[in-house]
Amino acid sequence: MSAPDFQDWSRSIATRTEAALERLLPAARIAPQRLHDAMRYSTLGGGKRVRAMLVFAAGELSGAPGERLEVAASAVEMIHAYSLIHDDLPCMDDDVLRRGKPTCHVEFDEATALLAGDALQSLAFQLLAEHRLAPDAEVQLEMIRLFAAACGSRGMAGGQAIDLDAVGKTITLPELEYMHILKTGALIRASVLLGAHCGGKLAQPDLDRLDRYAKCVGLAFQVVDDILDEEGDAATLGKSAGKDRAADKPTYTSLMSITEAKRFAGELHGDALAALEQFGDRAQRLRAIAEFIVHRQR
Repeated sequence: MSAPDFQDWSRSIATRTEAALERLLPAARIAPQRLHDAMRYSTLGGGKRVRAMLVFAAGELSGAPGERLEVAASAVEMIHAYSLIHDDLPCMDDDVLRRGKPTCHVEFDEATALLAGDALQSLAFQLLAEHRLAPDAEVQLEMIRLFAAACGSRGMAGGQAIDLDAVGKTITLPELEYMHILKTGALIRASVLLGAHCGGKLAQPDLDRLDRYAKCVGLAFQVVDDILDEEGDAATLGKSAGKDRAADKPTYTSLMSITEAKRFAGELHGDALAALEQFGDRAQRLRAIAEFIVHRQR
């Protein structure tokens, strides 16, 4: 897939996901208005929608109906938004800028931000439970199970706990990789598998290949994030730059040189593509997303 084709497709997915989120989020006029306004503020109108793209690309591979993918992508984006709200809180990373605008607790207040994150997480699971997203109930229960695991102590929450505990400490590269497999990679892996499960049933070896792909692009996403945090600026990134180094947090660029980090991202890209070889042209969207993740500038 050529770059212009991918750009058109990614914009169409972002637009489609935005419309679905507009529809599925509670309207700001419904009580409690301030909470619903904070939920919408943090979820709508920003972000790269990489996780939504992964849902749609994996769903395209399995022949999934678009209406199912819209719901699954919205649930994933709500979980992502909730994680960002909580990550930015003063008790976590204490950040003031996200997606080019004030973070939720700055725009509203800490209590509202905390509740907005909680409510987005609950709503995401409500969507997976009340819409038919899979060919049978057993598959849909598996989707909910893997989604819950991606969010919990052995997924995003666990990765964030390890991240907070690592501040000011020296950790090894395998320890850093494990942290990001949980913190960043778990939801990316869930995005791919949710999209795949929305379509025709795939054999377990094919699901394993998709999981391997997702693990590689999830780690690559974080490696590139660390590189951009060193080389970018707030205006380009839409968030505070250089904050991890200032906070003495371990990153790929603190454990290896930027040149080595870029080489590692390239290796992960190659491993991701290798995992897709058996799928042929059906995986073109997933290949294009891997290319975008590794070569993005923000």
